[in-house]
Amino acid sequence: MKKLILLGFMSLLSACDSNEVGDISLGIFTTQDIKLDIMVDPIVTGVTCHIASIEADLSLSDPSDSSISCRQTGEITAEMIKAIDLSDSGEIVFKKSKSIFFKNMKIRRVFDSRSQTLMYVSYSTKETSGSFKHSLSTVPLWGTQAYNVLPKAD
Repeated sequence: MKKLILLGFMSLLSACDSNEVGDISLGIFTTQDIKLDIMVDPIVTGVTCHIASIEADLSLSDPSDSSISCRQTGEITAEMIKAIDLSDSGEIVFKKSKSIFFKNMKIRRVFDSRSQTLMYVSYSTKETSGSFKHSLSTVPLWGTQAYNVLPKAD
């Protein structure tokens, strides 16, 4: 009984996600919905990403599929680019639990210095059907104050 109450409380909390901007039902005969979340990059605040993922209300684990689309929605400055992690693996800018069994959806920002582009990768931390589900979106710095601030890699 305590587990059932805990699960009900957890589902209420997940419904109160402040990043959620849309909720699309997949029909009356399923408990799965497409949730649309918004994420503004905490350092490069001129970038906004929208993430679509499936959530199953009566399941202990949501499907791993997701898609991401990121666009420039404000100013991107040289100071912002200098403040991000410029390593090949970049840094995690958003994380959302997809299961009580430690499965997460993460959004990682990676900077491609050759093309002067920010890459945002959405991925699941748990293998599903032999694959780690992932999706990619890019935001070129062309036309921003940050373009060509850092030297291009060879």
